[in-house]
Amino acid sequence: MTTAFSRFLNHCQSKSPSVPAHSPPFTNCAAPAQLIALDEAVEYSLQLGGKRIRPTLCYAAALSLGMHDEDSVDHLASALELLHTYSLIHDDLPAMDDDDLRRGKPSLHKAYDEATAILVGDGLQARAFELLADAPGLSAEQRISMVKVLANAAGTAGMVGGQFIDIQATDSDMTLEQLQAMHSLKTGALIRAALALGGIAAGASAAQLAALDEYGTHIGLAFQVVDDILDVEGDTATLGKTQGKDGAANKPTYVKLMGLEGAKAEARRLLDDALDALAVFGDSADLLRDLARYIVERDR
Repeated sequence: MTTAFSRFLNHCQSKSPSVPAHSPPFTNCAAPAQLIALDEAVEYSLQLGGKRIRPTLCYAAALSLGMHDEDSVDHLASALELLHTYSLIHDDLPAMDDDDLRRGKPSLHKAYDEATAILVGDGLQARAFELLADAPGLSAEQRISMVKVLANAAGTAGMVGGQFIDIQATDSDMTLEQLQAMHSLKTGALIRAALALGGIAAGASAAQLAALDEYGTHIGLAFQVVDDILDVEGDTATLGKTQGKDGAANKPTYVKLMGLEGAKAEARRLLDDALDALAVFGDSADLLRDLARYIVERDR
């Protein structure tokens, strides 16, 4: 990791979410006191850290297209992190993946309760779209386009659909094509949306948006391949979540289908394909290239 990329990554991680996760105060004078516990649960979910990959991809995409005004992108990056955090909160629930650990601390439903976790997730998702609608320095057309992109990525044609397939796939066999299709929705859709939001904010052409989407398709799959590798090779303390859980739940994984070395080779192939997709940008996309390598070479 170069010094310049390390600085960029740290900068993005420290900024996100850089705008309030809460809507403006309620006019009902009784509401603030009644909502203190909810606010605390929201803050708990957002202060657990994390890699902030999706916001960082958004910043990097905008910079690759020459947009250096971070005010607008701050709203987009925060929206992405809020929506991703909502997905993790719900993913950890007993009815879903039933995980007691998230980013090295008790999952939200363990730190509080299931009802609070569901409501916090719902609130973060709604706030994400509010942030897109309020993003400064962008045209109404840009904001509408972004709302549509993020809604599509988050819904049944994206993340929710992928999660549904994942739940149904427990104790079943999948082909490699089926596994890739599932993860292109569950993991890849929001990664592609992050790149699209940065591109739209920077006024990307159709060809540039297509290149970002191709890059996101490859790096989104690579992200999941590496997750599956780390589920085997990593440890709970480093990962910040329960190691070996997918294997114990008999879920289909790249390691299960391809073997450990085959999965590692697949991650390298996807990295190469992602880097090739950025050729149209020249040197201006070096941050995206560094991010791709970081995603594949990470240990958590």
